Amino acid sequence: MGPFTCLIEREKPSILVVDDIPSNLELMEAVFQKEGFKVYTALGASDAIDKFRNHPVDLAVLDVMMPGIDGFELCSRLKDISGKRFFPVILLTALTDRKSKLKGLESGADDFISKPFDTIELLMKIKSLLKVKSLNEELDHSENIIMTLAVAMESRDPYTKGHSSRVSKLSADFVLYLGLSEKDREEMKKAGILHDIGKICLSESLLRKPGPLTKEEVEMIKTHVVLGEELCRPLVSMKKILPAIRHHHERWDGMGFPDGLAEDDIPLMARILSIVDSFDAMVSVRPYRDRRSVKATVETMKSERYDGQWDSELLSYFMDMISSLVNKGYKVDA
Repeated sequence: MGPFTCLIEREKPSILVVDDIPSNLELMEAVFQKEGFKVYTALGASDAIDKFRNHPVDLAVLDVMMPGIDGFELCSRLKDISGKRFFPVILLTALTDRKSKLKGLESGADDFISKPFDTIELLMKIKSLLKVKSLNEELDHSENIIMTLAVAMESRDPYTKGHSSRVSKLSADFVLYLGLSEKDREEMKKAGILHDIGKICLSESLLRKPGPLTKEEVEMIKTHVVLGEELCRPLVSMKKILPAIRHHHERWDGMGFPDGLAEDDIPLMARILSIVDSFDAMVSVRPYRDRRSVKATVETMKSERYDGQWDSELLSYFMDMISSLVNKGYKVDA
């Protein structure tokens, strides 16, 4: 076996086929191998789960009518094991009634094909789902690169190290405190990590300048919100957080940047980021001052509640959350 054999082998898409009838497995294995797929076969759910855990499987074709754990339940289990990773499953079934289709959708199935199956139709569905899977993986990879860049950018500067991670966590906690959905929380986590990603386009000497900035330098730093939006725009998975990145420096009174939005015209995620970003900046060490205590920061923000920077109602909820966290022993890890 040559040194690149395993790499070449892995490039073939791999399919897990599960059926309790050996002749059905042999037929599908022959069809898929002829198309250039690597095939793993299993006669039941436990064997299928074992193969799925121990081999790089890209897609599964499951017979629904199997003794013990049926195809619906197996589909659900494979999806659970996959976690957030997109793993396509096609259910092979003789059941054509609406109730069975709904049960299949509830189990997480991505497509169905009826028995006896049409080989061309099945192969088309497989290739289509594998293309979707590949696109998802490319997006995940690109998203991971941008997230890594955001963290790497901060690590260059001892005064901002960990800022985005803290803003991300606290913003996500605040979203839950406000009673918003888990999906909103996941989007908020991303927005928190990436809200300052545009600064990666600015010079390090400008970002770390110890003295006062000139008017031109201030304007240059303000561009980071638009630059960040442009960096993340190509990724479909970032679409919902683009307004938060662009508008987290807007002010409630309309005197912020880049678009001078005011009050409810500022997206909610951006209003949340504005509050949490300010809070973390105050409780962190900066070149021109030491960190403030959480208590002193809370008092400062309360005293400036109606000065026009933040959504005062949202700030009130945030202060309540911080007070609750402090009572539970919360400390800022800055």
